[in-house]
Amino acid sequence: MNAETSNTVDLPAVRRLEAVGFRAWPAASVQYDGSWQVRLTAGHPSLRLNCVVPLDPGDFRDAAIRLEKARKRFEAYGRPLIVRETPLAPPPLIAMLDGEGWQRFESVSVLSADLATIELPDTMDHLPSHDIGYFVDASLKVEEADLIRKPALAEILSAIKPPSGLFVIEDPGKGAVASVLCVQDNDLAGVMMLAVAQSERRRGLGIEIMSSALRWARMRGARSAWLQVVTTNEAALALYGKLGFAEVYRYHYWSRDGQS
Repeated sequence: MNAETSNTVDLPAVRRLEAVGFRAWPAASVQYDGSWQVRLTAGHPSLRLNCVVPLDPGDFRDAAIRLEKARKRFEAYGRPLIVRETPLAPPPLIAMLDGEGWQRFESVSVLSADLATIELPDTMDHLPSHDIGYFVDASLKVEEADLIRKPALAEILSAIKPPSGLFVIEDPGKGAVASVLCVQDNDLAGVMMLAVAQSERRRGLGIEIMSSALRWARMRGARSAWLQVVTTNEAALALYGKLGFAEVYRYHYWSRDGQS
């Protein structure tokens, strides 16, 4: 389903997926201005952790004043003001941003799948770890990410309240080659941070580690899985499509200069 227009979107589903998404990827600082959620995390660059998210299509009152107030908070963190537009964002707010020269600079597809219909192995090839330090080291290695992110990432993972499975595939000679985080929130399982080492791609490791994570979640009672992927990531979209994931809605990031 292409969810670009609000009249094609299941808004209750959007609200629920937004809520579990916030719990699965918690920001260090969360404040509310009306129904707008202001999320900031000093040590991590994730856009989802550093943005304003309007959560009521009718909450547009004093929008310019509230954006300026948010801008000052972001400035105190040394960050540009970012607005995340979901189908819950007030249309007049988005029109105002567009009219003032703000630009969309990234779009993300939120996908879901029925775990009852996904074909998964009878056994888990990889068991989840609960060692956050080990998983952080492994995921940073796989992603070839800056080690300066380590403390903030460890803090984010430690702050996740629902049960989480930390999955890593290791090669005896190369160390960690794939990793994924699965957060089980009642009957919903969120799949996040999927990464496969650049040198190990096209070997089926993505499907392999995803299958273990999804089977773990299903065994724990999850009935649906969800994930988020940038719309330009064609390889990931193809992988998720093979597993039976389909789009529920999209969201977009806005900034004054069109970048984070």
